[in-house]
Amino acid sequence: MAKKTAGKKKSRSKAKTRVKPLPWLLSWAGFLALRGTTILILTVLAMVLLYTFVNPPITHTIWTEKRRLGSVDRQWVPIEEVAPVMARSVVAAEDANFCLHWGFDVDAIRAAIDSGSGRGASTISQQVVKNVFLWQGRSWIRKALETAITPAVEAVWSKRRILEVYLNVAEMDEGVFGVDAAAQEYFDVTPDKLTSLQAARIAAVLPAPKSRSASKPSAKVRKRTAAIIDGAATIRADGRASCFED
Repeated sequence: MAKKTAGKKKSRSKAKTRVKPLPWLLSWAGFLALRGTTILILTVLAMVLLYTFVNPPITHTIWTEKRRLGSVDRQWVPIEEVAPVMARSVVAAEDANFCLHWGFDVDAIRAAIDSGSGRGASTISQQVVKNVFLWQGRSWIRKALETAITPAVEAVWSKRRILEVYLNVAEMDEGVFGVDAAAQEYFDVTPDKLTSLQAARIAAVLPAPKSRSASKPSAKVRKRTAAIIDGAATIRADGRASCFED
């Protein structure tokens, strides 16, 4: 009887020493997730540093539109070759406090929340992050990544560089990306020759480039154009264009 009892104790002891598979799998999955997150963060940071002086060759939006349409119109142009009024018009239209914030316009976010609308809350810096590093569409994952990457871009890039990238990657007509392509598509001029009216009209289509036209403006676009002309003059006068102008 004693021998049988000892045998049972040994069996129980062996059973206790067996590795439980579920905790091990969870631990391994956690390690892989942490490793993947770390690689993603390092990759994005490397791209942020690289794009400080290298122009982004393509974006997810440009790539998807090229696949959908067959081709897109886009030529990179340095900000020095863009009419200053074009840069001021974009800032006036999309992010009047561009020179005053660190990537997020808290007042605009609060106003958007109070009004129940998301329009006007996204800064140019956030839009650049979305356009260059992420994808279009509304999702919490994309918004969380955008929120995480924006401060890094603001810390590494100058405001002038952020605006230069924006002017070259934003969609300004269906399949037309960047101010150089837009200036020639709409007005048959190079971007350094844009007038205040032309610049404001291009800026006026930015919220909905597939349904608005700068060369054949609707009453809504005309009204917005007038507001942008006034806004561009105002931010020049009060110093809110100083961070991106020579």
